[in-house]
Amino acid sequence: MVFMGDRATLLETGRFVQRHARNAADEIIEAVGAVDAAVDTTAETDADTENETETESEARHRRAAERGDLASMSALGALLLRRGDLDGAEPFLRGATAEGDRAAANNLGVLLHQRGYAEEAAGWWRVAAVAGSAPAAHALGRHHRERGDEPAAEYWLRQAAEQGHALGAYALADLLEHRSDVGAERWLRAAAEQGHREAAYRLALALERRVTEPVRGPHDGGRGPHDTGSRLRVPGGAAAVAPAAPAPGGVTDPTPPKSELTEAEQWFRQAAARGHRRAALHLGAILEKRGELKEAGRWYLSSAKEGEAKAACALGFLLRDAGDQESAAVWWLRAAQDGDGNAANALGALHAARGEQQTAERWYRAAMDAGDVNGAYNLGLLCAAQDRIPQAEQWYRRAAYAGHREAANALAVLLLQAGDANGAEPWFSKAAEAGSVDAAFNLGILHAGRDDDRTALVWYERAAAAGHTEAALQVGIAALRDGDERTAERHLRCAAGGGSAEAAFRLATVLDARRPDPGPAVLGAPREEKSECEEWYERAAQQGHRRAQVRVGMLAAGRGDLAEADRWYREAAEAGSRNGAFNLGLLLAREGSEREAALWWTRAARAGHGRAALRLALLAARRGELTEGRHWCARAVELGPAEVAERAARLSEALHQELTA
Repeated sequence: MVFMGDRATLLETGRFVQRHARNAADEIIEAVGAVDAAVDTTAETDADTENETETESEARHRRAAERGDLASMSALGALLLRRGDLDGAEPFLRGATAEGDRAAANNLGVLLHQRGYAEEAAGWWRVAAVAGSAPAAHALGRHHRERGDEPAAEYWLRQAAEQGHALGAYALADLLEHRSDVGAERWLRAAAEQGHREAAYRLALALERRVTEPVRGPHDGGRGPHDTGSRLRVPGGAAAVAPAAPAPGGVTDPTPPKSELTEAEQWFRQAAARGHRRAALHLGAILEKRGELKEAGRWYLSSAKEGEAKAACALGFLLRDAGDQESAAVWWLRAAQDGDGNAANALGALHAARGEQQTAERWYRAAMDAGDVNGAYNLGLLCAAQDRIPQAEQWYRRAAYAGHREAANALAVLLLQAGDANGAEPWFSKAAEAGSVDAAFNLGILHAGRDDDRTALVWYERAAAAGHTEAALQVGIAALRDGDERTAERHLRCAAGGGSAEAAFRLATVLDARRPDPGPAVLGAPREEKSECEEWYERAAQQGHRRAQVRVGMLAAGRGDLAEADRWYREAAEAGSRNGAFNLGLLLAREGSEREAALWWTRAARAGHGRAALRLALLAARRGELTEGRHWCARAVELGPAEVAERAARLSEALHQELTA
């Protein structure tokens, strides 16, 4: 950040501008070839010439120039011009130009251009260019382009480029690319092959862009009708931070041609090796994506040290992922101070995770001020986590109006939770159309709540097609209800693979229904291997799905693995499953632990399990506790099902007769 009155900074900026101007001039000052071969009569060896200082070289050329040596006049003028001594250079350049030296004519044009005499400069460049000077043709081409005369610019730049002049080739490529001319790449390549780092960088970008152009297809969608477990997807507490080093483009072709990407990487590498900081950033991103983190970090560091804020930010993410949060914070701070909103967001998230809410808020505001809309969204998340709902709504709304799709979804959730479904729906729609998968899912829930299952299914299907786990579950449930088992299985597999315990259970039930009857057990037969359906039941059971736990227990018991059955029944029962408690009681009773079995049946019966109540009634009857037996019979009649109620009624009558006998 530059503060008013920072004289040292302003002076340094001025020096940088002067240096930049001199460097630009150096690019077009034409070197004089074979000057040292013709100097004065003093004999010199090549080694002497190579080892002489600039002062000695100047003195030697000055002596020769004063004797009228054309080559030395031209060389001395070029040397003084490079040094910035325009007054000293001009007489020598004019003298050499008058004698027909084309390098001097070009360099005289450079001198005049620096003094602000652009038209006179162009005249001398034309003289030199016509005589075959590639640097002069390049300078003349740039002169015409600055004045909007593109045909003349192209003509002279092409003259320079075809003579192998790297700067001419690059300038021609830039002109052609501006006109979307396919010939631009050829000249970028020509300049890059001669070591022009900006050309190498832009050639790499062109190659990369060709194979990673955004692919736009029809909207994908969502999930099935509102059913078990459907909940609004509410934004979490994690800060929204953009990717560390984004590659150009949007959604990309999953299988781009490797040869062109490989070539692009080579050109990025060449430009980066020559100090191009943005090429180093791109190269780091390529290497990071490929998992070569150490080398990626080296290029990010190189770019960051040259002042590339995005590279400093990316390096911070790399260090954070490696567990070094302190070093990450240092680089994020550097990037954020250089105006990188992504880094400011990362610092905000870091401080929020530490409970330093005020510092987090300050960095989120800095991100927002830097033009990063995630800053407003993250401020909304921060306020929502503190139950500052009006402020959260304000920040979500600000980000949503700026086009932040997840902020639009979050705003809609707040409105819906406040009972404003009509106000929420447009924001859900806006977010979903912008690509928010959670918003598409939430629209499904919204319409399911209105009993509009058809529209709900459309949105669920859109979210499911984009990989939304809960949406895929809902589509699977809807397909099962409609009898479309194949579609149901496909979506349930997606949801189960995404970690949904309910989907894993329902998929297992679909597969279970297809299993053939195992038939009677045969003594000595090998133990049956676990089927796919049992594996899905187990996956759901391991995630705490109680019905799946009971089913896994039943399948284990069917295989004769009573210890495994006991484990799963017990886990389900302790989590509140009445079926688990009943089945555990059966298992314990068979093993002779009738007292413990009664405890589990009591728990199941009190939770509404009719068969457990009947078992307790039978136990009480066997023990002669007739009143207790009648109590459980009444409970079994009340709970059912019909067969149990009928048996319980007969037993109750028998106990009544026994009591009144």
